[in-house]
Amino acid sequence: MHNYKNLKIWKKSMDLTEMIYKETSEFPPDEKYGLTNQIRRASSSIPSNIAEGSGRQSEKEFKYFLSISLGSCYEVSTQLELAKRLSLITKEEGDPIFHELDQVEKMIIGFMKSLGE
Repeated sequence: MHNYKNLKIWKKSMDLTEMIYKETSEFPPDEKYGLTNQIRRASSSIPSNIAEGSGRQSEKEFKYFLSISLGSCYEVSTQLELAKRLSLITKEEGDPIFHELDQVEKMIIGFMKSLGE
């Protein structure tokens, strides 16, 4: 078992989620139950699944939860792209979030590899 609060991957994914919450607070009110809610839920799923997986009894189980976190990263990426297309965020606003997201994805993939089969 791992203490998730000590994992760099968990801390980085929490930073990403915080960035997304701050950025989506600027979305129009009519998106509150649409894209705003969806992207926030997907982003918070990333550190949540890392935390849940860290408490599992085997590396295989942990790896499974990391794969769910990775899927949530791809979901967030898609939603951010949609937000850009809908002009809810600008390129300048989105780029730092995409960069952070890319870093989290790479960390998850690397961590999964380190856990082996």
